[in-house]
Amino acid sequence: MSAMLRVMLVLLPWGLRRHLLQRFYGYRLHPASRIGLAWVFPRMLVMDSGASIGHLTVAKGMDLLQLGQDASIGRLNWISAFPSGGSTHFAHLAGRQPSLVIGEHAAVTNRHIIDCTERVSIGRFATFAGFRSQILTHSIDLAAGRQHARPVTIGEYCFVGTACTVLGGSTLPDCSVLGAHALLNKAHQQNYRLYAGVPAMPVADLDPAMKYFTRSTGFVV
Repeated sequence: MSAMLRVMLVLLPWGLRRHLLQRFYGYRLHPASRIGLAWVFPRMLVMDSGASIGHLTVAKGMDLLQLGQDASIGRLNWISAFPSGGSTHFAHLAGRQPSLVIGEHAAVTNRHIIDCTERVSIGRFATFAGFRSQILTHSIDLAAGRQHARPVTIGEYCFVGTACTVLGGSTLPDCSVLGAHALLNKAHQQNYRLYAGVPAMPVADLDPAMKYFTRSTGFVV
C-alpha cells in the first residue's frame, strides 16, 4: 500500500482505522486495543485486549509486532528492523526473526529506540522505563566482515532504567533491574539482581518480596 494511503489511514478515527487495518493488512486487533496518531505498519500486528501504542511512535520493517493483554508502547518511540527477505544483508541468518513481542502488562515508555532486526522479547510485567534507552540487535561482525544480528530478551518483571543500552545477544533475567546508563552486552542468568555499570554486572541482590515483583497489574501508580 502506498505511503499516501498509509498517511490517510493514520489520520482516521481509531474505530474505522482498526477495521481497515484488519481488512487490508490482516492485522489481529482486539476491539479494546488502541493506536494513537502513530506510524505502525509491521507485516503482522497483534494487539490483545487493553494493548495500546501512543502518539508519534514509528514501528516498521518487522515481520511481527505483538502486544499482550494491557501491554503498552508509549509516545515518540522509534521501533524498526531490517526486513526479512532476499537481501544479501543477514543472508547467513536463515532463521532470523525481525520482531518485537511484548508480554501482558509490560510497558515500553516514551522516547526509546528499539532495533528489532533480530527478535526482541520483553516479558510479562516488565518496564522499559525512563527515556533514551536503546536496544540494538545488529552490528558489524568485524571478524567476518559482514552484518550480524542476535536476539535480545528482557525477562518478566524486569525494570530497565533510563538511558540504557542493550546489545544483541543480551538477556536481562526475570525479576531484575538494569540501572540507569548501564550497558547490557551479555546473557545474564541470575534473577533478583541489580545489574549496573559499563558493561553491566550484578552489583546487588534484590528482595523477592518487593511489591514490583509481586504485582498483578502492570501500571505502577
